[in-house]
Amino acid sequence: MVDTYKCSFCGKTLEPGTGKLFVRKDGSLFYFCSTKCQKNYKLGRVPRRVTWTEAGRKALGKE
Repeated sequence: MVDTYKCSFCGKTLEPGTGKLFVRKDGSLFYFCSTKCQKNYKLGRVPRRVTWTEAGRKALGKE
C-alpha cells in the first residue's frame, strides 16, 4: 500500500514521489507540496491566517 501525506502548511494531499520532506533537529517531520508552502512556513506564517490554505478557509467559514 502506498502512503499518501498531507502538506503540513496548506493541507493538500501529496502524491507519492512528489513534494519535499523537512526534518527538524528534534525529529519532527514536515511535508510540503510546493516551495510556496515551504517559504510561508519558514516565514513563520500561521496557516489559519492565510486564506488559500485548508485551515484558513475553515477559519473564514468557507468550508
